[in-house]
Amino acid sequence: MSDLNTIALSHKFLSHFAKEGSVCIDATAGRGYDTEFLCSVVGKSGKVYAFDIQKEATDSTKALLAEKGYDNAEVILASHADMDKFVKEKADCIVFNLGWLPKGDHNIHTEAESSIKAIEKGLDLLNNGGGMSISIYYGRETGFDERDRVLEYLREIDSLKYTVIVSEFANRKNCYPISVFIIKD
Repeated sequence: MSDLNTIALSHKFLSHFAKEGSVCIDATAGRGYDTEFLCSVVGKSGKVYAFDIQKEATDSTKALLAEKGYDNAEVILASHADMDKFVKEKADCIVFNLGWLPKGDHNIHTEAESSIKAIEKGLDLLNNGGGMSISIYYGRETGFDERDRVLEYLREIDSLKYTVIVSEFANRKNCYPISVFIIKD
């Protein structure tokens, strides 16, 4: 069970929705690991859109995808809150990692307002029967406001249209990330 972590849970959940030929969105590309995972699942007939506001992140994602030989992703230097300007088709799954760029500047991080707007847009872009995974990283001097506001927003999502599951590792220390899973009914 030592390999059980937020990323493993997210990928396991997303694998129920992303299939060969799927359209998927990585709303926060970061270092590209979720984008790479989605590219491997959707195959050459699928498409992955990856967003990040930091050039360092989009460059890192592009480099990882090139190294692994994936050409089925469009990596976009833009806010996740603007995903609907770039993605014109419905998506089978969407992944978010809220917080900061791994091994990056912690002063640059996602913000509640744009993250909530992005989640709303993602829910609209999601196919019926599709899934969204949100990992909420928080701590230090950043992220507590975003964590609280996003969790509050999630509680208000229409329960007739979406199932929202919030999961925590209760015995892990130091602000361990919170996993959120949404299914569009």
